[in-house]
Amino acid sequence: MKPPARPHTREDGSLERLAIDTIRTLAMDAVQKANSGHPGTPMALAPVAHTLWTRFLRYDPEMPDWPNRDRFVLSCGHASMLLYALLHLANVREIDAQGRMTGQPAVSLDDIRHFRQLGSRTPGHPEFRMTTGVETTTGPLGQGCANSVGMAIALRWLAKTFNRDGFPLFDGDVYTICSDGDMMEGVTSEAASLAGHLRLSNLCWIYDSNRITIEGGTDLTFDEDVAARFVAYGWQVAVVEDAEDTEAFARTLETYRAVDDRPMLVIVRSVIGIGFPTRAGTRKAHSDAPGEEEIRGAKRSYGWPEDASFLVPEEARRSFSGAIGGRGKPLRQQWEKMLAHYRAAYPDLAVLFDALCEGRMVGDWQDALPNFTPDAKGIASRDAGGKVLNAIAAKIPWLIGGAADLSPSTKTEIKDAASLEAMTPSGRNMHFGIREHAMGAIANGMALTYLRPYTATFLVFSDYMRPPIRLAAIMKLPVIFVFTHDSIGVGEDGPTHQPIEQLAALRAIPGLDVIRPGDANETAVAWKMALHATDHPTALIFSRQSIPTLDRRRYVDAGGLEKGGYVLAESEGTADIILIGTGSELPLVVAAHERLTGEGIRSRVVSLPSWYLFEQQSEAYRQSVLPRGVRARLAVEQGGALGWDRYVGTDGASITMSTFGASAPIAALQEKFGFTLDAVCLAARKLVEGR
Repeated sequence: MKPPARPHTREDGSLERLAIDTIRTLAMDAVQKANSGHPGTPMALAPVAHTLWTRFLRYDPEMPDWPNRDRFVLSCGHASMLLYALLHLANVREIDAQGRMTGQPAVSLDDIRHFRQLGSRTPGHPEFRMTTGVETTTGPLGQGCANSVGMAIALRWLAKTFNRDGFPLFDGDVYTICSDGDMMEGVTSEAASLAGHLRLSNLCWIYDSNRITIEGGTDLTFDEDVAARFVAYGWQVAVVEDAEDTEAFARTLETYRAVDDRPMLVIVRSVIGIGFPTRAGTRKAHSDAPGEEEIRGAKRSYGWPEDASFLVPEEARRSFSGAIGGRGKPLRQQWEKMLAHYRAAYPDLAVLFDALCEGRMVGDWQDALPNFTPDAKGIASRDAGGKVLNAIAAKIPWLIGGAADLSPSTKTEIKDAASLEAMTPSGRNMHFGIREHAMGAIANGMALTYLRPYTATFLVFSDYMRPPIRLAAIMKLPVIFVFTHDSIGVGEDGPTHQPIEQLAALRAIPGLDVIRPGDANETAVAWKMALHATDHPTALIFSRQSIPTLDRRRYVDAGGLEKGGYVLAESEGTADIILIGTGSELPLVVAAHERLTGEGIRSRVVSLPSWYLFEQQSEAYRQSVLPRGVRARLAVEQGGALGWDRYVGTDGASITMSTFGASAPIAALQEKFGFTLDAVCLAARKLVEGR
């Protein structure tokens, strides 16, 4: 059955239609006033979203951070006005940056009037932390879908860990609206495949199949059988032929609630921009301001006052907020009473529950950090990282993660812990499969749902998962991204697996702490800093090859890493040159310092594993580490030179990579590319002589 050419109107006489048309007209008015945005999808999906929120979503607008709420994700974030209209009509109350309820509306009508304007709580795409009620930042298509998989995984883990007979602390669902564009993105396929494998029965995707993209009809590029694809993934699939048929959609959601062994995809056929006289069902309805005549025509088709702008009938607001609040508030109050009894029955679990929800650690986990003894032969920082992870994992029960099929190589398996699988949802070892992109986005969803996730893969594959790393930084999520095999030290695997530009690319992401520790003890501190972080993600960069463990009785304690960079060693008197190193090159720089000191050249060794943390220190501290008076500076790192100029200055130099690597044993590569003691000392002498 084809969808109607025109929408049902409020002549139907229902408050439901009045609220649906309020959502539609708010969307078109906001886009028209901003002169930019995407009105068509909010107009098409208003009946679907209204039905979901008023009849099914377990959500209390007065307490929007209620832990056991259902999660609503708008993966097609360009349709943000749909979400803002829902938050406004639901009368969701604002939570400020300190986590306090302000009593103010999360999205006021004035906010909607200032859609896409500087400082407004209604930005072009939904942004987590900026707008209460936005569960995750969406816009890059596919990310919200994968985030929702992480949320569903986390909610199942929390249920298995905390729930007890008669005490269902966590039993919420995750609903996600996605688009044709989401379905085309590879990350969606990766995430859907894993969700089916894990049988995430608490996950429902609602796919708006309007068959329109910016360039035209989806038949230009996309004619696959999506339903068959998701059946193959192990999902339940249902089709609603008409987005206007709210009863058919409601019956389908009832079917979802009865399914307990797999996720569900609901395919909804809709008409984008429904009601527009000339744009409905065409690419012109997708984006940009529709124009006054199109808006008047659409309002006319709804039976809406044509000259009214930003009209919100009080009865529409009252019916919508009353429906969702009338169901959500009693559920939340019942849950709070249950929680009080839970605290009495399970006080130890209640302590953990409170810490989890407040985002803080418990106990003496820092005391578990290992101390590595000096060892000239050393240990690869990936191996040291694995030892640190296992030492602290027992102290942090919600530290959960895994690798993209590489845990034996990345050393990121938690020993004596179960795998997180369909039948063991409380396992701690995630198996993401070879799905780096989805891995990062799923981890973001887990972090948005109380857990402390980590991921792991080779550094060269950070490019495969860059979008979720970037979004973790935008959302200020404390996700830990572990990257091993960090340089030409990969050796015989050759240039395809030897990261050159990845360090610079990661350091370019605002708000991402990139830490490349120089020995085993710095690795322990790096993990410590990653777990201390509560408002930013961390990338831990580890080596494949062994790195000498420095004798900290001769050199400064590795705790200096907490400031990002520190003076590790120096000759007596004012330094002639500053030698800067990170990662596997730090012991090389130390060896050069020892040789140069023996030659009468005074040098200072600076370990600079985290530019992010170092830049947060005071100017006085940074000058104490890298004083302006010492202009001869040499940085040594097996990565690209980009960015090092800020630390070596115009008179300094760097021994870095300016080409891709090669396939050869590591010793041959170090000789070829200049990462030898002789090469570093020669470069240092030239800088000193050229002062």
